[in-house]
Amino acid sequence: MHASRWARPVAAIAALVLLASLRAGAQPAKVVAFENVSVVPMTKDAVLANHTVIVSGDRITAVGPAKTTRVPDDATRVNGQGKFLMPGLAEMHGHIPPPTQPKELIDNVLFLYVAAGVTTVRGMQGAPGQLDLREASKRGEIVAPNLYLAGPQFSGNAVKSVEDAATRVRQQKSEGWDLLKVQEGLALDVYDSMAKTAKEVGIRFGGHVPDTVDVLHALDVGQETFDHIDGYIEHLDGRAKVVDDKALQNLVQRTRKAGAWIVPTMLVWETLQGPVTLESRTSYPELQYLPAAQIAQWTKALETRLKSPQFNAEQAKLHIDNRNRILKALQAGGVRVLLGSDAPQQFNVPGYSIHREMKSMADAGISTYEIVKSGTANVGEYFKAQDSFGTIAAGQRADLILVDANPLQNLANMEKRSGVMIRGRWLPAAEIDARLAKIAAAR
Repeated sequence: MHASRWARPVAAIAALVLLASLRAGAQPAKVVAFENVSVVPMTKDAVLANHTVIVSGDRITAVGPAKTTRVPDDATRVNGQGKFLMPGLAEMHGHIPPPTQPKELIDNVLFLYVAAGVTTVRGMQGAPGQLDLREASKRGEIVAPNLYLAGPQFSGNAVKSVEDAATRVRQQKSEGWDLLKVQEGLALDVYDSMAKTAKEVGIRFGGHVPDTVDVLHALDVGQETFDHIDGYIEHLDGRAKVVDDKALQNLVQRTRKAGAWIVPTMLVWETLQGPVTLESRTSYPELQYLPAAQIAQWTKALETRLKSPQFNAEQAKLHIDNRNRILKALQAGGVRVLLGSDAPQQFNVPGYSIHREMKSMADAGISTYEIVKSGTANVGEYFKAQDSFGTIAAGQRADLILVDANPLQNLANMEKRSGVMIRGRWLPAAEIDARLAKIAAAR
């Protein structure tokens, strides 16, 4: 078994006390104070040195200079000296095992997200019974991110007529799903029926762009998120040639005008369609946290692709280069980006893949601040009708990561975490690492 790449010694006696009091299922402390910490508020590109942040229940109640911010007498104190407090990250295209899977697997996947500092997950493939998991997460009955869930997918196999589409939209709205997931295979008239009914009942939709639907049409009818930058490469013929700058800029303008969001998932596309090596993926240390059978399946799939006579490394590189070019143009052109990695997908371990995704976004030319913003403040903006989170300010939901170095100086610093807070519950590194070790040992 490999040691956790985030393993950290306990930095203070307070962490040992918390380790005993915050076992799975325990209630969060009524008041927690992060003292003398550098705050990364994500309301601007700046760090607030030597501050104190007070959390009561699941809310941040005060943020101010350490010298003038009073800590309540009953507060649990977390020493933030030399550390940085930032908002929790989001996985905006994630997956959760359906309730038919073993409970241990479901619990482990949810915990892995939190262990990596991912405190919000937009689940993009719902299954019957999954809404109960969302509510259990809200109540703090399990260690899990805040869940926003798409219903069972709208695919060509599942939805075959305009009547089916309208009925399915109304059903998912009444059941309480947060959004609709668009998948491949929908006929154009079925897609349009889904979009029309979604607008009528007031439910958002996003995901793929079916082959029968041009991305411009999807923008016009109100598709809200374009996951995997789906439809953009196809519209620009980016698999066969370098994308035309003028056509790209026109598409950027249309996307911005439509108010759509992009969920890039760059890393998984590199794995599925780029010129990667098998060793570059099988060497990920976080693979120790998923079942060995799953890793073997992913390894076989990637090995088969790379050995296929149809694999063309030059063409694969062109595809990935064009994706990078498109993402950079979209972000530079004012299109809002949401951090997502499509975990668990080939070699994308829940939570951990978000950190690798951020590095892929940096390779595309996105600045460190904008990358962090895509997983924090932008996500709060996207979900503003449901809750307030994504920045560090009074009134925001208390989803936080305490890290050992400035995340705005180096993306890798977000992996050096001293603890994670989820809805006001503080999980010190020692507790996180102990459970990770158990997960690895049991695989």
